[in-house]
Amino acid sequence: MPRKQELWACPVAVTVNLIGNKWKLLILRNLFSRPYRFNELRKSLNGISQKVLTENLRKMAADGIIMRIEFDEKVFHTEYKLTDLGESMRPIIKALENWGSEYMSKSAAD
Repeated sequence: MPRKQELWACPVAVTVNLIGNKWKLLILRNLFSRPYRFNELRKSLNGISQKVLTENLRKMAADGIIMRIEFDEKVFHTEYKLTDLGESMRPIIKALENWGSEYMSKSAAD
């Protein structure tokens, strides 16, 4: 495991550290469309456990990619939405989407 100084010396490593797992990428994909409540986000991510979703959301909030908004209404609930930093990752996710679409179309042709 690289030390923190080594990690921050490589921009690719920084990006992978921030969004480099399956769930973080899918959370970002969903939050690009709109804010989500916790349970609707969990239901939209087939196969994710409550624990894993909670861990990823906490880490992404701590990293400044998303924000957690608490609503103290008749029924207390929370929503998650992108910060400006998270929104700036849209081109990265779009590039992954474009590459994946191209790969899928080439694979279907084989």
